[in-house]
Formats: sequence, C-alpha cells, structure tokens
Amino acid sequence: MTDIDLRAATEADFEALLDLRMRALRPHLERLGRYDPVRGRERFRRGFSSEHTRLIVADGTAVGCVSLKPIPGGLEIEHFYLEPALHGRGIGSEVLRRLLAEADTAGLPVTIGVLKQSPAARFYRRQGFNPSHEGPFDDYFVRAPGPASAAR
Repeated sequence: MTDIDLRAATEADFEALLDLRMRALRPHLERLGRYDPVRGRERFRRGFSSEHTRLIVADGTAVGCVSLKPIPGGLEIEHFYLEPALHGRGIGSEVLRRLLAEADTAGLPVTIGVLKQSPAARFYRRQGFNPSHEGPFDDYFVRAPGPASAAR
C-alpha cells in the first residue's frame, strides 16, 4: 500500500507543478489542438494559489498536486494532476476521497471542470460527480454533499 500524504504547497513549488501540469495535460491538449505552453503557464499562474494547493506525496515523494478552493455555495477542485506513470494505482482515488470527506463534513457541494474528451470524466463520474454544464473546452461536474453532512 502506498503511503499518501497531502502537504501545503508553496510559491516555490510553482515551476515543478507547472511542469507536471504540462506533462499530464499535453496529450489531451494536443488531441484537441489546444497545446500551447505559454497559454498553459498563464492559465496555471492565474489559478495557482499556494493557500489552497496541496502537494500529493506518495511514499515520501511529491507526485502531484490538487487545489480545493472555496467558491460561492461550495468548493471547487482545480489543478488535480498526478504523475502520468502513477495513474491507475489508486493514488488519485485516495486523494479525492479525502477531499470529498472534507467537503462532506462541511456540508458543501464540490465542482470540477474536466477537459473535453478527457478520460478523467469517467473517474469523476465513478466518484459520484454528475454533469453540470459545458464550456467551450471543458465539461463541468458537481457532487452534492455526502452522508457526513447529513449527520451534522
């Protein structure tokens, strides 16, 4: 079993996380004809908040990141990236389980945007997310608060 920890990110993590983002998204963005490293850097810079971003650490090594930000009426997951070689090993599922437990405890819904035609959409549907709306390049999903919030 992989030991998974979530640690606060810092501004000093930005470049390494940007590199991870570009590696993780490149095949999907190229498929859509949308790969542009300059635009990718600008978008990540605009959305990066060390206050809300956590490093995903597996067996002592940083292998990804995720951001859980407050939005009006709920929380939003952004910048959920994991080293591509580690996909399918349960790390992302465990991280998401922890984030959703936080949201459930707070009684808040969670939203996420997923690049169109991304296999990640299936992952989020399996975790209880339902389609919300579509944008020009992303599909959006929402998950209502779960049982932990009902006990509040």
